[in-house]
Amino acid sequence: MSEEAQNNASTNPAPLAPEADADEGAAHLDASTNVSQTQIPQMTASSAPPGDGKWSCEVCTYENFPLSRKCTMCRAPKPCLNENIFKLQDGASALPAPQDVCGAEAVAERLKPLRISSPQGHAAAASSVAKWACPTCTYENWPKALKCAMCGAGSAAPAPPAPPNANNKHIAGINDICNSQNASLHEAEAARRSKRRNNNIDWIWLQACLGVVEGSARCVEAYLAAGGDPARALAPHEVALLNRASAFDAGHTLVHLAIRFQRQDILSTLLSRISGGGPGLKRSPSYIAPDLASAIRRHMASCVRHKKGNFPCRYINELSTFSLPAEIEELPGAIQEQLFSELLDRDAQQTLEAEPPLINWSHELTVTLGSRLYALWNRSAGDCLPDAVCQAAYGVFDRHNALRAALADSLHHAHRSFYNRWVSWERVQAALLQYAPDDAQLRAEWGRLVAAAKRPGTPLHQLHVFVLAHVMRRPIIVYGVDVVNSFRGEALGYAKFQGIYLPLLWEPEFCSRSPLCLGYTRGHFSALVPLEPYSHRHTYICREQQEENEEMTFLPLTDSEGKLLPVHFLTCDEMSDEEGVVRRWLSACVTSSGVLAARQALRARPLLQAQLLEEWLNHYRRLAQQTRGPFPPRLPNEYSSDPDTDDE
Repeated sequence: MSEEAQNNASTNPAPLAPEADADEGAAHLDASTNVSQTQIPQMTASSAPPGDGKWSCEVCTYENFPLSRKCTMCRAPKPCLNENIFKLQDGASALPAPQDVCGAEAVAERLKPLRISSPQGHAAAASSVAKWACPTCTYENWPKALKCAMCGAGSAAPAPPAPPNANNKHIAGINDICNSQNASLHEAEAARRSKRRNNNIDWIWLQACLGVVEGSARCVEAYLAAGGDPARALAPHEVALLNRASAFDAGHTLVHLAIRFQRQDILSTLLSRISGGGPGLKRSPSYIAPDLASAIRRHMASCVRHKKGNFPCRYINELSTFSLPAEIEELPGAIQEQLFSELLDRDAQQTLEAEPPLINWSHELTVTLGSRLYALWNRSAGDCLPDAVCQAAYGVFDRHNALRAALADSLHHAHRSFYNRWVSWERVQAALLQYAPDDAQLRAEWGRLVAAAKRPGTPLHQLHVFVLAHVMRRPIIVYGVDVVNSFRGEALGYAKFQGIYLPLLWEPEFCSRSPLCLGYTRGHFSALVPLEPYSHRHTYICREQQEENEEMTFLPLTDSEGKLLPVHFLTCDEMSDEEGVVRRWLSACVTSSGVLAARQALRARPLLQAQLLEEWLNHYRRLAQQTRGPFPPRLPNEYSSDPDTDDE
């Protein structure tokens, strides 16, 4: 269409359509929510409402119909001249009414079942309650409100109580029903948790531990009835849960707790459920009297000193040697067997006495001189070496890591002396294998050894045994296997722990010549201690005269084939006279059968150690009394040759 024709059409409008058509078009516009843009150019003057003028485009001055949103010629937008751009005609809007679009009444009908409304009685009561007006802002607040909801001012007078209404009974609404259901659900969940907790064997185990301390046998019986292991030991996290450090310790079993708190009835119940041996049955003296054992550890830690000078090594200024008391032989045979079964490490003892025997191979030393060695049970953690040394000297474990701390400090402060001796020894051992390590390898290995000494639970090596000999100020003899086997009997590797470790960096006069004895089997150290001998047993055996009023045991310095045990960390000059070096640092002697042995002096026990062993023996003495019965044995009847009388 040309512009001239359009102008003619605008000046001479066409006659209007009939009213029916106009009404139909208006209805069509009311029903629609949008007007198609393609239909706007096709609209004629007949579709425009009367009285509405055209609008002129600001860009091209083309006069467009009132309903046009854009210019027909240049497509420029219609200018907004304070008019409703959504208005299509008088009384009509492009957008429908809200009730027509949303269907409010229909939606309200559908939402009625979902509404949570208060009962009618509550609504009537709420409407009858008089609100109070705030004196500051005149806001009307609810009667129960203590402060104004708008300004926070307090109420002028207390809210009047609601008038009683006897007929107004509380009707349970949906909120009350939900609350009651939630309460019942919480109670059911709490009951289920309590039932699961009561059926949990770990919870019953902790209750049994508390029951032993408090003397409640019912908790222990419940644990055993639930299938619990009577030899189960407390873990560190379980000790933390119990939160009673004075009563519980990691590694303790119910048997240990029953012995410690003297619960004889509970102890008999536990022992009746245990058959055979195992780590759960071990009763070392430190478990029987833990308070005395802790006092011994504190005393040992207080005896650690620091040597000043060119060799600043830690050392213990008090010497002690642990031995089993001779009163063990006074117990009945069955009680002795039980005592040794609960005290000794049977596996280590059997390994050390197997062919070829490493200990107790000399009949003269074992039987005649009464110097039989017993392997004490030791913890299987990485601290078995300081534990074994502490047991051999004091009869307790190194639970406070006092020896390990002294070992680490000695390697730190006296590292030059120990490093030079260790490097020379490593070079000699490498030369025997036709190998020459460089300095970087030696320094790296030394760093690993020093770091291992600082971390509790880390396995230790030969250097650490050598340093502990300096800390204890006495030689250490290790009887150990050459090949470490697994539990299946498979060879895992070579072990070179067996031998004699001398405190070579000290002056001989500063050290004791009485050695400590350890055993090494399957990567584990055990303390080897003798049974305290009677004084009359070996006064005449040794060729060399011994000191008076001093008990002695004899430790072989050779193997079963008569070969001298290896002496570790010697220099090349010292290796040429090993036996001379051994005699200079040890109180060595030769027995009547020609066995080179070292004297181990057994002096009077310290007071704490004597009390510890006495309490330990009292436990087995009580067991011996229980086995004998409550009644004394009946004496045999005395008969006479005279005939019976009336009195008889």
